[in-house]
Amino acid sequence: MRTVRTELPIESALPELLAALASYTRVVLQAPPGAGKSTVVPLVLLDAPWMRGKRLLMLEPRRLATRAVASRMAQTLAEPVGRTVGYRMRLETKVSAATRIEVVTEGVLTRMLQSDPALEGVGAVLFDEFHERNLSADIGLALTLDAQTNLAPDLRLLVMSATVDGARVSDVLDQAPIVSAEGRAFPVEITYLGSGPPRLAGDRDSPERAVLSAIRRALTETDGDLLVFLPGAGEIRRLQSMLEASATGTSAARERVHIVPLYGELAALQQDAALTPAAPGERKIILATNIAETSLTIEGVRVVIDSGLARRAIFDPVSGMSRLETQRISRASADQRCGRAGRTEPGRCYRLWGESAHRGLAAFTEAEIVSADLAPLAMDLAAWGTYEQALRWLDAPPPPMLASARDLLRSLGALDAAGRLTNHGRAMAPIGAHPRLAHMLVTAQSTEQLEHAIWLAALLSERDLLRSTAHGVRDSDIRSRIEALQGAGIEGMRSDRGAIERVRRLAKTLARLFGKSTDSSWHVPPRSLSDHAGELLVLAYPDRIGQRRDGSASRYQ
Repeated sequence: MRTVRTELPIESALPELLAALASYTRVVLQAPPGAGKSTVVPLVLLDAPWMRGKRLLMLEPRRLATRAVASRMAQTLAEPVGRTVGYRMRLETKVSAATRIEVVTEGVLTRMLQSDPALEGVGAVLFDEFHERNLSADIGLALTLDAQTNLAPDLRLLVMSATVDGARVSDVLDQAPIVSAEGRAFPVEITYLGSGPPRLAGDRDSPERAVLSAIRRALTETDGDLLVFLPGAGEIRRLQSMLEASATGTSAARERVHIVPLYGELAALQQDAALTPAAPGERKIILATNIAETSLTIEGVRVVIDSGLARRAIFDPVSGMSRLETQRISRASADQRCGRAGRTEPGRCYRLWGESAHRGLAAFTEAEIVSADLAPLAMDLAAWGTYEQALRWLDAPPPPMLASARDLLRSLGALDAAGRLTNHGRAMAPIGAHPRLAHMLVTAQSTEQLEHAIWLAALLSERDLLRSTAHGVRDSDIRSRIEALQGAGIEGMRSDRGAIERVRRLAKTLARLFGKSTDSSWHVPPRSLSDHAGELLVLAYPDRIGQRRDGSASRYQ
């Protein structure tokens, strides 16, 4: 067994885990948060006989965790990231010929499977934090099981989770053995500050004001850093402004309290600042989305303040678009968040809802496959050459939503009447963009519009780069986003520099995919993009064309 001296709880379960993987090719590992499964298990598995000369892939549901987990393992080996341990995700890859552990995310595993269904040279695929149940993990598990059954019988498959129903996962994996590890969580005192369920937007008081009050209380009642869970970046920015405005001349200012945000759109350096422990004599208030729920121990955190809210993308079949919706979290998520306060020593958790209302929360977070846009899944299934009935699912994709997704792919010319990929669909599949945008890109290849289509696809693939005003108003015109990319200021609106940079990087990635050189001119889109955006959007959204009603400048049918 590789010597990994961490004194983490997972070590007591390692002999049983290694024995199970020596005898079975499918295993479930249940271990509570903080046990060390993400950073210890992959390193130990490298020395297993069946891993000799092979690589290990570990799927992480979040980009932040992908970088941080790879960095932590590399640090354990006293190596730089990219040597024995590396990672792959969209827009960022650090691997080398010496890399044996690749931490991957965001559909990277699916694309690897589509290009190499047998996963040549891979000894094991690990699904970390599977309880988050995102769409990429579900399709990745289904395709990996199929590949293992038909092409790679010696491939090991390990599903790791803290709160998911291990028996259900075991059933999907043909009664795979379940290995359990004890946790080492310190006691966390829970204080309920509300009388009803978590407050949604539109309730009498804004969540930020209630959280602000809880922070002030926690600063006087506790020691250590505070981890504050909010539903999204907008709430984080507003609360950060409120905290900074109220700190002047208060005890918080005298205590040298630093306020740092933590959410997915932040640049890597800003995320790293949130994960770095506070200096001696100082405290940190980390304002985070549910990105901080799992995978990582943030040193110094002894207090959690939980709004009880999260923001999820919900697909609307009527509009054919996904919208972000603020929802109450599940009891499992609340437990995950609360446990962050007890990772390294006893802690305190303040919940902004009532104790009796807590029992009314859903037990587990709903799987993304139940409410997501399934057009990418339908495309993956067609590229894999199978139907969903032939695969194993923890939750099968809803038939009506999958049928609607296939109808869209047929309208885009990606599928024939029998549901098989057309030549056009085969050209779309490797691009890795949403099928609507892949269709736009492939179609634009035969015209003079490819450069315009690349910039438009990059813009539409990332989060909105315009922020709402203080009154919650946001311009919806695509031309405003194009102007922001081109460096123009938008009256009354603020641009997200991090989002702009990600769009530029993705545009360069897509350009290289289509064989176009990316010189200095690719830093901004051409001035003519606004003139051609409409005709390109028609390619991507043929079902979303509206006709202006007679006598009305703002009503359409």
